[in-house]
Amino acid sequence: MHKGKGMKFVGDSRISAERKPNIPKDYSEYPGRTEAFWPNFLLKEWLAGSVFLVGFMSLTLAHPSPLEGMADPTNAGYIPLPDWYFLFLYELLKYDFASGPFILLGILVIPGLAFGGLLLAPFLDKGPGRRPHQRPIAVGMMLLGLASVIWLTYESASHVDWAQRAEANKPIPPSEEVEIDKQDPGYAIYESNCMTCHGGDLSGGAAAPPLIGIDRSAEEIAKIAREGIGTMPADQFKGSDEELKKLTDFIVSVNEQAN
Repeated sequence: MHKGKGMKFVGDSRISAERKPNIPKDYSEYPGRTEAFWPNFLLKEWLAGSVFLVGFMSLTLAHPSPLEGMADPTNAGYIPLPDWYFLFLYELLKYDFASGPFILLGILVIPGLAFGGLLLAPFLDKGPGRRPHQRPIAVGMMLLGLASVIWLTYESASHVDWAQRAEANKPIPPSEEVEIDKQDPGYAIYESNCMTCHGGDLSGGAAAPPLIGIDRSAEEIAKIAREGIGTMPADQFKGSDEELKKLTDFIVSVNEQAN
């Protein structure tokens, strides 16, 4: 560097010296075809998701799912059911074309084609528009899939008595230990009428639910003993009315002790 010569700075014209705010690009040249991801598109998706989430939470609070007891592998009379979001597949397997010798069709082929079609729908219909009438293939496949799931779920749920099922499989706290008074007159009647199915300690068995932890009055228990309930047939109790009263008093006393 020679004396008297100052330092020179070279600037790059490709870098703007002015700071620009984070403003999305102007898509007015393509009306109805695209929009800025942030914040336009993302805000719409967030609002739609929030409305669905609030509605779903309100539904679960208004109609909570019944809670059943712990799984008992020794209970051969228990009929397991899938969770509600798989009920439509459970119902599908009841039809002749998807069960028996065609079971692979019901568990692999039909669901695979359905979910595969929904997965490929955006690629099968590449229309530039976003309105439903501009994308008939994708919208048609979506409506067909949604209607099928709703109908199959409704058909499956409508044939199940959920209240009776929850009552028959009512959970009992594991720590609950009840001392059975075998000297009670009602226990002798219980032995001859109920023990075969409900067990010696009223804890239930393969053919019947437990009788401990139930929330029923003596009159309700007497009615069930005479008329049956669920898979329990009528006229299971063969004793007199006096014996039935001793039996119901015994069962009620055991449950009062449990509570």
